[in-house]
Amino acid sequence: MPSSPDPRTTTATGADVRVRFCPSPTGLPHVGLIRTVLFNWAYARHHGGKLVFRIEDTDAARDSEESYLQLLEALRWLEIDWDEGVEVGGPHAPYRQSERHGIYREVLDKLIAAGAVYESYSTAEEIDARNEANGRAKQLGYDNYDRDLTDEQKAAFRAEGREPAWRLRVPDEDLTYVDLIRGEVTFPAGSFPDFVLVRAGGVPLYPFVNPVDDALMGITHVIRGEDLMPSTARQLALYRALVDAGVTTFIPRFAHMPLVLGEEGNKKLSKRDPKADLFLQREKGFIHEGLLNYLALLGWSIAPDRDVFSLDELVTAFDIVDVNPNPARFDQKKAESINGDHIRMLDPDDFAGRLVPYLAGAGVIADPPTPVEGAMLAAAAPLVQERMQLLGDAPALLGFLFTDSVSYQEDALAALPANAGEVLVASVAALELLPEPEFTTAAVQEALAGALVAPAEDGGLGLKPRIAYGPLRVALSGRRVSPPLFESMELLGKAETIRRLAALADARG
Repeated sequence: MPSSPDPRTTTATGADVRVRFCPSPTGLPHVGLIRTVLFNWAYARHHGGKLVFRIEDTDAARDSEESYLQLLEALRWLEIDWDEGVEVGGPHAPYRQSERHGIYREVLDKLIAAGAVYESYSTAEEIDARNEANGRAKQLGYDNYDRDLTDEQKAAFRAEGREPAWRLRVPDEDLTYVDLIRGEVTFPAGSFPDFVLVRAGGVPLYPFVNPVDDALMGITHVIRGEDLMPSTARQLALYRALVDAGVTTFIPRFAHMPLVLGEEGNKKLSKRDPKADLFLQREKGFIHEGLLNYLALLGWSIAPDRDVFSLDELVTAFDIVDVNPNPARFDQKKAESINGDHIRMLDPDDFAGRLVPYLAGAGVIADPPTPVEGAMLAAAAPLVQERMQLLGDAPALLGFLFTDSVSYQEDALAALPANAGEVLVASVAALELLPEPEFTTAAVQEALAGALVAPAEDGGLGLKPRIAYGPLRVALSGRRVSPPLFESMELLGKAETIRRLAALADARG
């Protein structure tokens, strides 16, 4: 007879929904981790429930305070808030595993009293020897040998100086649950042995403390990566024991999100891949709205024909049951394109303010900007907002407006036409005729069009705009690509514009 999900599985909805984000503080935050907290956050906010942020820091060899602080920095930059947990407190404190060892001991005592766990003295060598003697493959691991040790056998082991580990007595039956993303899943009876919850010496292990924390904190929905799905069988077995022992009253619902693949092949996006580095993406110039929008698309969509949406729209539409179980591929170009869409959605003043760290970091302006720099930035920012995908492009695009010294890029010089000198001289002559108060975008464009684009019979050089204006762009910015040309000239002013055009004309001989 096929098994069915445990009837004690939660039916929590609405404000009763409680999800958690429980990273280990090891290494830099990566985009896969951020997608996990994003989906949990969106699910909680969609239902009006709670997000709990706790830290799994029981691995002293790998955990670090630096990584913990980076996690906090990441969530604050992304503007992902939480209702309970580290830094904000709550009714289930403390929220760091390293501070909860007394709690784990109390739960273990309850499981001992309920007969759900037992003392295990078998060493790895003894387990291997028994498996070999019984013709059992070593990879099958523990053989449940210690389940029925007598008091005399236990006393004999203790007399040898051995300390027991504590193993869960796994039920001898199928374990079934309904994954909110993948549907019904069954783990056949005997597919895994009794497993250690607490090592000899009293050290609690992750397969114990993670579900115990979820149980004690009332987590109703466990939303996590597909790579953790195999551990669900053990968690279900432990949860049954926790309910029977009175530690909790329900079993949570589980949802396993699809893997995030790299841009090539079918391998999971490596934490060491630069694209996985959250702070590197921020350094390149992602804004949090754009990055979160893209990460939400790694397994979910708001509509078949729509990729760009606000965080408020994400919260309104998001439901974990709509997540696609198939692997999602990280596409850097698409991520940057969506980021550009969000940059264009920013208020101009907000956009200009977000450019400051990038410009200041490159030494282009001060932080905070001087009054003169602030005025120039406010005027220049709208010129690039429509064409920028990453804020990190700002120093290259706008730097020439904040300096008197232009550095010419080699590719820009190489692309200059043979008549560049003639074009620059003609431009200077045309612009010198404009009175200073009339040196506006429209007047500059009209004057240059008459001098460069108009046919010879009308007094111009008869050039195509691309040929006519390319040398001017290089003279002003040193680059082939820059903000709109005539607007840039107005910002620089008549004297500086003419000085730069003349400087490149002289350099060209």
